[in-house]
Amino acid sequence: MFILKTILFLCFFFVFIQDMKERQVYWFLFPISGLICALLFYNNTLPELFYLSVTFNFIFIFLLILVLNFYVKFKLKTTILKAIGLGDLLLFGSLSLSFSTISFIIIFISSLIFSLVLHLASSKNQKLLHVPLAGYMSLFFLITYLIHWSGYVSLVYTI
Repeated sequence: MFILKTILFLCFFFVFIQDMKERQVYWFLFPISGLICALLFYNNTLPELFYLSVTFNFIFIFLLILVLNFYVKFKLKTTILKAIGLGDLLLFGSLSLSFSTISFIIIFISSLIFSLVLHLASSKNQKLLHVPLAGYMSLFFLITYLIHWSGYVSLVYTI
């Protein structure tokens, strides 16, 4: 387990660094992080609950992307891939394998708020056109996993 946690830590860390510096992330980091998140979740819950939670998490992400697509199409008059990066969408998919549904929704929305606050705080003096959302969210999930692994929060797989 220590090796899996270390690899997951490195994946999230590299997504954060690459997205901040280059606004591009190696694509293979997303399936690796998704697979490790799934393995950690699967090992900490019942198989039936794992499959049910992952299904509901994917439905939540699908509905979120669908609403975002309608907003971008009708309000911004552009395509979704011009409004949000492919890496962000891949990260959404890989993160949907991470926690039980209620925990996932709370942590996912908290990561979006964290990303907004961090971006507003870091771009006060500069005008940045693009938000490194995958990087910010990876940092948030990295912190969340570190808090969970340290034992402060133990309910992320069961709520």
